[in-house]
Amino acid sequence: MSTAIKKKTIMDADAMRRALVRVAHEIVEKNKGVENIILVGIRTRGVPLAQRIAEEIKTIENIILPVGTLDITLYRDDLSTLAYNPVVRATEIDFDISGKTVVLVDDVLFTGRTIRCALDALIDMGRPTAIQLAVLVDRGHRELPIRADYVGKNVPTARTEAVDVSLVELEKVDEVTLSDIK
Repeated sequence: MSTAIKKKTIMDADAMRRALVRVAHEIVEKNKGVENIILVGIRTRGVPLAQRIAEEIKTIENIILPVGTLDITLYRDDLSTLAYNPVVRATEIDFDISGKTVVLVDDVLFTGRTIRCALDALIDMGRPTAIQLAVLVDRGHRELPIRADYVGKNVPTARTEAVDVSLVELEKVDEVTLSDIK
């Protein structure tokens, strides 16, 4: 007998939009503008989120920020458990990050391990002045001393729960759901 997975929507499209607008405003405010700011999205869902934040900042400041794409596959500490031949996608950062403030963007902050990998990858590309972190959802359960500078929504979770982010660009719907993974 199979058990149905109960899903609870914790953010709908409007809540996601409002959170990203707020994050964009916070980035502008904390940095006193957007001079020398670049956005880098972590593949997969961090990329469209970074693009959306860039669009909001364009609305606020009338400036188009560079947006890069970061693939962290080869930096993962669990690479050997992923697959025999893990799929490595392109990192697309066609601008110099040295001397810039990089705002790293991801969908969910959980243990902090993905962000550690992203930090390693960024440092291999140059020496930014600062690296800030923006996430749509912070669910807690850190294993590393990493915290987000900008959070769309804090969602206290149990380790037996999954937070799933769906984006129009990938899944044709904007929502964040919480479900049991027993």
